[in-house]
Amino acid sequence: MNVKSVIKVFFSSLALTLVPFRSWIGELKDPAVLKADAIAGATVALVLIPQSMAYAQLAGLPVYYGLYASFLPGIVAAIFGSSRQLSTGPVAVVSLLTASALEPIAGSDPEAYLAYAIILALFVGVFQVSLGLFKLGVLVNFLSHPVVIGFTNAAAIIIATSQIDKLFGVSVEKAAYHYETVWRVLIAVFTHVHWPTLGMAVLSLAILFLLRYYLPKWPNVLIAVAVTTLISWFSGFRDSGGAVVGSIPVGLPGLQIPSAEWSEVISLIGTAVAIGLIGFMEAISIAKAMAARSQQKLDPNQELVGQGLSNITSGLFQGYAVSGSFSRSAVNINAGAVTGFSSIVTGMVVGITLLWLTPLLYHLPQATLAAVIVMAVVNLIRIEPFLYAWKVQKHDGIVAMVTFSLTLVLAPHLENGIITGVLLSLGLFLHRTMRPRIAMLSRHKDTTLRDARIHNLQTCPHISVVRFDMSLYFANTGYFEDTILELVASKPELRYIIIDAESVNHLDATGEEMLHSLARALDEAGVEFLFARAKLQVVAVMIRTGFMETLGQDHFFRTRTDALEYAWERTYCEHQGCTDNCYLSKNHKFEQTESDIEQDDATAVRQ
Repeated sequence: MNVKSVIKVFFSSLALTLVPFRSWIGELKDPAVLKADAIAGATVALVLIPQSMAYAQLAGLPVYYGLYASFLPGIVAAIFGSSRQLSTGPVAVVSLLTASALEPIAGSDPEAYLAYAIILALFVGVFQVSLGLFKLGVLVNFLSHPVVIGFTNAAAIIIATSQIDKLFGVSVEKAAYHYETVWRVLIAVFTHVHWPTLGMAVLSLAILFLLRYYLPKWPNVLIAVAVTTLISWFSGFRDSGGAVVGSIPVGLPGLQIPSAEWSEVISLIGTAVAIGLIGFMEAISIAKAMAARSQQKLDPNQELVGQGLSNITSGLFQGYAVSGSFSRSAVNINAGAVTGFSSIVTGMVVGITLLWLTPLLYHLPQATLAAVIVMAVVNLIRIEPFLYAWKVQKHDGIVAMVTFSLTLVLAPHLENGIITGVLLSLGLFLHRTMRPRIAMLSRHKDTTLRDARIHNLQTCPHISVVRFDMSLYFANTGYFEDTILELVASKPELRYIIIDAESVNHLDATGEEMLHSLARALDEAGVEFLFARAKLQVVAVMIRTGFMETLGQDHFFRTRTDALEYAWERTYCEHQGCTDNCYLSKNHKFEQTESDIEQDDATAVRQ
């Protein structure tokens, strides 16, 4: 390939990174693709408009801020992201996190609350764009699956219970913690139920539920909104004391950068990081599922840039933090969306609504929006993932339960539950790796080398084969050294220790220094230190540090058999004429019966 071709490929790749929509915009020349995207985009908009208003209400904002967050952010995410069918806009979990961050600092000041919501969206966007540009999307992996399980279930319960007052038409003063507020609401429900509001809520839930399960292709959210709005209008619901959406400013949101107290703004950074990571993890998991279905390429770092720019856009144009929506993305791809143009159509329909259709939403009951929220999150409450995590690893089950419990108890300070879950999962992982499995190997009847303890096998008094099932790093070097020294002390006739290093993928400075020290201690004890099946990256470290030269290149072997033959040739075991009868030899004659072997295997399975 000549220089001209290299330059062309480079700039072509750079263009796709800066303007990734170039990968699909040419497909719009096909009328069939254009029609499919237009239909899909309009279909998603019919779901997005009432949903976004409901989620804005959940975030503690005027409902039209949900429409602002649905207008331009989805378009920007489609243009600069790598997923073609991901629908970006207000979502339940991000809305809840927004409310939990803003209520403690601006709950009594509506103007400050709006300003902080916008600033929070800007912070989230800057954080996500930074991760994407520096290729740091892997940081999302710190949110382990058990943490996500615990947080998602707790958040779903918090979201659902936060709508009880709107479903029953009661009003109470919020307490310091969410569970206290819920208790106050429940007390008020028994004495001050607004029956017309409860009737609207029950009707909305019935429409949403019945259409979802019996007519799934029908737009259940739109139908519930239309029916209850008409009933509200004709019945004088607002005049009877029912809460409605009310007046929505006509027109598109303008560019605005709010001002706020810097001391309060700083406190939003932690929540911005949490929203940035959780929001992106939700978006990328949805995008991956759709990419696998449509067989399209997905770039997580490019998606971070797209999501980040959409949040920045949302903040600049009076919206709040957004993310990818699972339900709307499913509607999008099922409606036949082929390219990101479908999200552009969705944004255009929202814009048309803001310009001319908002008066139609005046009589929309807030109880209907609460019902929409409850139906959207009820499926997030699942017990099976907790049980599955416990079966896979008890530590994972503990992390999920602790995250779930703390998120519920500490609400509205949700970030504390997430942080605790992340630290606990990392701490338990570190604890597990501090004492990894170390197997003393001996020859099984099937001629393979197996764990002598599990299979109840005899070991050779002169040669020990040790398998270390973990990378050797600072947290477990002490355990490794102590185990080897205890082995030497327990076998006075031991002359060779063979380390089966196949499972060692990494060797850090602490581990390498420990090997130097251990080699000297073994040499003084008259025991030779041998390595078998060490991986290239581990051997490279030993060569660079001089450990291989110090120990001797003849002490490193490609296979365990080569290491054993080296030991057999030099050990006095051979002088006794017992090499063939050594417990490590393939020629060893076993005295175990077939039933003994079966019992050993059953023991291994149980352990």
